[in-house]
Amino acid sequence: MVAESLAEWWHESARDLPWRFGRATPWGVLVSEVMSQQTQMSRVVPYWQAWMERWPDAAALADASKADVITAWGRLGYPRRALRLQECARMVADDYHDDLPRTYDELVALPGIGDYTASAVMSFAYGERIAVIDTNIRRVLSRVFLGAESRGGAASPAERALANRVLPEDSAARCRGFDRPSVVWNQSVMELGAVICTAKSPLCEQCPVAAECMFLANGRPGLGERRTRPHQRFRGTDRQVRGLVLNALRGLPDGRIAIDRKDIEALWSDHIQLDKCIASLDDDGLIEMLPDGSVRLPC
Repeated sequence: MVAESLAEWWHESARDLPWRFGRATPWGVLVSEVMSQQTQMSRVVPYWQAWMERWPDAAALADASKADVITAWGRLGYPRRALRLQECARMVADDYHDDLPRTYDELVALPGIGDYTASAVMSFAYGERIAVIDTNIRRVLSRVFLGAESRGGAASPAERALANRVLPEDSAARCRGFDRPSVVWNQSVMELGAVICTAKSPLCEQCPVAAECMFLANGRPGLGERRTRPHQRFRGTDRQVRGLVLNALRGLPDGRIAIDRKDIEALWSDHIQLDKCIASLDDDGLIEMLPDGSVRLPC
């Protein structure tokens, strides 16, 4: 009953994201998954569309300059992901003739690709029956089938066993990949966790599986006590300072490629923290430090 109810809800209510419903290449699906890590889907859409128009395949991204890649990443956050995605593109272009590999083991061997992303590509791009496990899916499965909150952190063996146990069989093998029961299940459970079965304020009155949910039946025990992802302070953190430096470099007028030391120091009053963040950006390959103290995006 849960799978049927979720599938009906998915077909009626799923957000019309441009990489869904078979409209994106496998490479485009992978890009969407990398961009969506720790980032709201609504923020990802315009970046993904601009990115795929500029670099529609791995080979195109592989040939781009690092400065262009970092600039195009914009405010998606965690910009090291952009360079790892380019490293991945180079391996796909060189070792796989620009065709994204089709096996889980080959996918997780690519730079920056872990279990979740590889599983998502196998399911969403190739229509393979494989359990996709992220924070939203773990929360929904734990609530619906166990009546308890997910504890967060890395997925436990018990959570992985549950995800595999409830994954529907794909008996209708001739249907389109994105319509196969296991794919619809992965997509719909993830979507439910993103828009309905949220961590702190689940909209149980709108949930298509409320009648089957053990968590709701038990009175939603412990709601809000264990957050599936800890709140991360941003203001005043190194992340904020690193972002200020990168945004300043992205916003340089045409013809100017570097920011001098005086302008850098104007970005943040704590120059000890600022210098630490500049050094970490340099270590990550996101900027280059020049002999005169100025910085620029890598060539």
